[in-house]
Amino acid sequence: MRLWVLMVALIGAMAASTGPAMARETLDDRIAALMPHADIVKPEGPGPFPVVVQMHGCGGKKAFQATWAQEARKAGWAAVVLDSYAHRGISRLGAYASVCTGTRLWGRERAGDLYAALAWLRRQDWVDSRNMVAAGWSHGGWTVLDALALQPGADMAAATKLDGLPDEPLDGVVGAFLVYPYCGYGCIARRKGLRFDARPVALLGSQDLIVGTDGLRRTLAALPAPTPIDIEWLEGATHAFDEPEARDPRARYAPDITAHAHRLYRAYLESVRR
Repeated sequence: MRLWVLMVALIGAMAASTGPAMARETLDDRIAALMPHADIVKPEGPGPFPVVVQMHGCGGKKAFQATWAQEARKAGWAAVVLDSYAHRGISRLGAYASVCTGTRLWGRERAGDLYAALAWLRRQDWVDSRNMVAAGWSHGGWTVLDALALQPGADMAAATKLDGLPDEPLDGVVGAFLVYPYCGYGCIARRKGLRFDARPVALLGSQDLIVGTDGLRRTLAALPAPTPIDIEWLEGATHAFDEPEARDPRARYAPDITAHAHRLYRAYLESVRR
């Protein structure tokens, strides 16, 4: 196992060092590249609908994200499942080798994808742009945390490599739903806290050997934030407890815990809508 981890890290380092540097883009450039790869699920009717933007983990967009999107639909919300890798040309293996090892695409940079998706949503007539939620799994949780921590202006533009961001990219966001989020080295939120009030809730597993257990709970509980993060402690849950196809030996699919988490998701979306 150690040899495999070292090999993956080496491949990731090589991919990061030999790949092209990420060029600066305008917000509209990012929208044009990102949104054609998004999956959109809507309730019946013309809308406008409240919308949750779902940010996948470091392994990329997977089938279980569609299940969560359907849970949002049951709550009367539309769901937009982003794919942060398609327009960047990152394969599944490349993601495991580079993004999951931290050599590429940190949360602060990927926060630009969330800002772009929210900007695009505000332009759609089927969207209730006063009611939007950012949801993230693992690396996606890191992304959402950093998106809530970055200060608008020069710092945000530098971190995301985006020009043309609005004065408040999170305008209309009423909630943040985090599932086993990473909040370790490199996470801006861990260092600076959250500056945007989104009534965040985090689902943490008591047996999560990837992002942590009690240490993560203490870190999130201590983050300075306008509204403290509401932590839901899932006894017996590992990382990726909601992913039937999980292949990591540290992850174990738990259908009962997943069903409970889905209920929490629906209840949360219903509670934050204004």
